[in-house]
Amino acid sequence: MSHQGKVAIVTGGGGGFGTEISKQLAAKGAKVAVVDIVAENAERVASEIGAAAIALEADIGKAGPVKQVIADTVEAFGGVDIIINNAGLSYPPVKVVNMDEDLYDRVFDANVKSIFHFTKYGVPELDKRGGGAIVNIASTSGVRPRAGNTVYATSKAAAIAFTKSSALELARQNIRVNTVLPVASMTPMLTGMFEDDDGSRIAAMEAGIPLGRLGQPKDIAAGVMFFLSDEAEFITGVALPVDGGWTAG
Repeated sequence: MSHQGKVAIVTGGGGGFGTEISKQLAAKGAKVAVVDIVAENAERVASEIGAAAIALEADIGKAGPVKQVIADTVEAFGGVDIIINNAGLSYPPVKVVNMDEDLYDRVFDANVKSIFHFTKYGVPELDKRGGGAIVNIASTSGVRPRAGNTVYATSKAAAIAFTKSSALELARQNIRVNTVLPVASMTPMLTGMFEDDDGSRIAAMEAGIPLGRLGQPKDIAAGVMFFLSDEAEFITGVALPVDGGWTAG
């Protein structure tokens, strides 16, 4: 499977899943715009990749920065073929009655509105290339929520619904839209959520996964790369759990 000549945008590319996805795309020949709200993180990953990558800082919950990311990518690499909406925001467990409205808005901006922006403003560029692929990173929480993550789970359920509906809208334009649903995975986001944990909460999460471990960035990247492969050319509107069996029962 080669992505030679393809151009990809990866949001949240400065860490976790996004870093692994960016590096795997570049290894397959793609040019990659590594997008992150923290400029230093995007620059680090782009530097590790080399000339095949550029680093772009953006708050992808706002339309202006998203339009600028797309324009900068087109200027650097000549177009856009692939959009990976990986960036997202989570938080330590909190009951709905204690949820801060500002945090609610920031979660939905990062987890849902960003996908809307990159679809709205990115699709015209994919059209110019004769089609392309969008992969949204949602979560198993969108189909199997837990107490304490109601707002996060709701945002991820919205991302799944957005994926399916936009896949129907864009199919005739030869643009496939799919989503990967990671289970709890060893990323800076997870460790940041449980920074005060003595290890017991993460261990309990791991014990609940049938295959006996948390996810890893390489697992999620594998799901993304499948959706981008020639083997998946007839697959669109699919929500793929990459979860070690978590959602199976």
